Amino acid sequence: MTIQDIDPSNRPLGVAVPSVDIEAERILLEQDLEQSSGLRSPRWRARLLDLAAVASFALMAFLVTRTAWFHLDHELVNAQDQAFFEWMLAHGARVVTDFAYPFVSYQVNVPYGINLMANTSVLAVSIPMTPITLAFGPHIAFNVFLTGALLLTGVSWYYVLSRHIVTSKVAAWVGALFAAFAPSMVAHANGHPNIISQFLIPLIIWRTLCLVESGRSVRNGALLGLLIVWQAFINLEILFMTAVGVGIFVTIVGLSRAEHRRHFKTFVAGLGVTAGVALTLLAYPLYIQFFGPQSYHGLSQDIRHFGADLGSFWTYSRRSIAGDWKTTMYMTQNSSEENAFFGWGIPILFVGLVVWMRRSRVVIGLASVALLFAFMSLGPVIHYIGTDTGVPGLWSLLHGVPILNSVVPTRWALAIAPVIAVLLALGVQRANGLLLDRPKAVLPVRLATTAVLSLTLIPMFPTPLLTQPMMETPAFITNGTWREYVDEQHTVVTLPLPDASFPAAQRWSAITGNDMRLPRGYGLFENPIDGTGAFAAPPRATSQYFFNLWAGYWVPKVDDTRRAQTLADLRYWEAGLVVLPPQAHDIEMRRAMSDILGFQPKWVEGVWIWDVRHLTSTISED
Repeated sequence: MTIQDIDPSNRPLGVAVPSVDIEAERILLEQDLEQSSGLRSPRWRARLLDLAAVASFALMAFLVTRTAWFHLDHELVNAQDQAFFEWMLAHGARVVTDFAYPFVSYQVNVPYGINLMANTSVLAVSIPMTPITLAFGPHIAFNVFLTGALLLTGVSWYYVLSRHIVTSKVAAWVGALFAAFAPSMVAHANGHPNIISQFLIPLIIWRTLCLVESGRSVRNGALLGLLIVWQAFINLEILFMTAVGVGIFVTIVGLSRAEHRRHFKTFVAGLGVTAGVALTLLAYPLYIQFFGPQSYHGLSQDIRHFGADLGSFWTYSRRSIAGDWKTTMYMTQNSSEENAFFGWGIPILFVGLVVWMRRSRVVIGLASVALLFAFMSLGPVIHYIGTDTGVPGLWSLLHGVPILNSVVPTRWALAIAPVIAVLLALGVQRANGLLLDRPKAVLPVRLATTAVLSLTLIPMFPTPLLTQPMMETPAFITNGTWREYVDEQHTVVTLPLPDASFPAAQRWSAITGNDMRLPRGYGLFENPIDGTGAFAAPPRATSQYFFNLWAGYWVPKVDDTRRAQTLADLRYWEAGLVVLPPQAHDIEMRRAMSDILGFQPKWVEGVWIWDVRHLTSTISED
């Protein structure tokens, strides 16, 4: 089975049309095109178009990420997420080389560790990328991950669109280009490679629709199940949104015509096989995610209220050539969460395409999914251009539901871009179909199509990601000298301690293959107060004290109470060494730690170090 666009007679072709009918219609359409053009396109020409499409995706991916490649001593402005994923790539390599436990790690946030299944493990990427990580380091591997995610997402959408949805390669190319490089994708390229790694999503959608094929329930169900398992180890949030969207689409289209309802039993049988395969392979990882160490239940209340601003839907993203950060800053939580910034052209074109192709159940199904996701993305309370309107949104009824309480509401808008991409492909295909009966209208139709697409898409053209100078990794770390002071049972305590404000230490750990154990760190950890997920471990007296020093805040003088608290914290963190790299306020931090410990540090290969093994030899219980 495959989905086709609306044919020139405007008959909507639903998802349940048998493959033999689809092939017959495809042959007739190709014959019509040949008769109207007077020539047959050779196979090599089609392959050349495919190669050109892939090359365009590669070029676009490089244009977006080129700043990261040209300045390898820089990091993305979203430095904490980049450091986190570099650490995750190192963890994947560690799973391969050291057979490390894949789902939980105690190399960060000592002594409690981190639940990697609850932190988007990306094992499906980090494990295959092990050779790159080992050969070039996690920093280069991250760039490959980021660039490859955009490229492969474009290629995958092009394959599914051109082979199974539309017959026009140009239509498929337009749709795939938008799906891979929509403003939301470029925004999340700023540190979220797991989210932009959507190359399995079009395959999952295609294989889901293939479940209506009679006599192939086991085969199709098993293939879909394996794809779902693969995606689960990249990003479960995107998988969940895909499942919701496909479920709504299939329900609307499947119930709209009697010929579709005849395939219900076949579809359910295949879906049962899919569920069996996926649940069997994911049962244990999901158990660890929801009930294992450092598991959490839902996000904090403030994150649950991160909704898309209503005004953002017709505003250009700051990473678009027509965008302005001064405008967008009032309508988003941060630069990586610009999920609904489509500019004025896309909303107008969306309405126009839906009205133009309204006779198609496929189009109505797609439009319904997009509108539902738009309403859900607004969050519990609707905001307009940064102002709280006080009007409750649809999400106010859902954000407390288990599983849904782990979704950031603004990210529902992420799923709108692929829907628009398919509508764009169908629209271009429909425009091409007009030429079959109107050969004299070739030039006007093509000019009109080009003009509409240009006016809509060119203002959204992405600009390169922003980077900033990265703190240099000390030779003390790169040369492995730290190993002389710390064994596998102790940690390296950096000043300040690693978290979202100081992610450099987590990157240094990644450079060591995660051999260097760290207290605290950046990630999602269980909040011991309410059991929700928090982006940092609960602060302790010492971590807060040195954060305040690092930030330039006032701190009280060191006294015996401070000394006792720091000693207790160092023992709690299983510290063997305290390290202070050169940075802002390092003099104040060095004086404070020396006063607390009662001895001066040593300068070793670019850092100040305090050997505290003699102070922490007895681990106290917290």
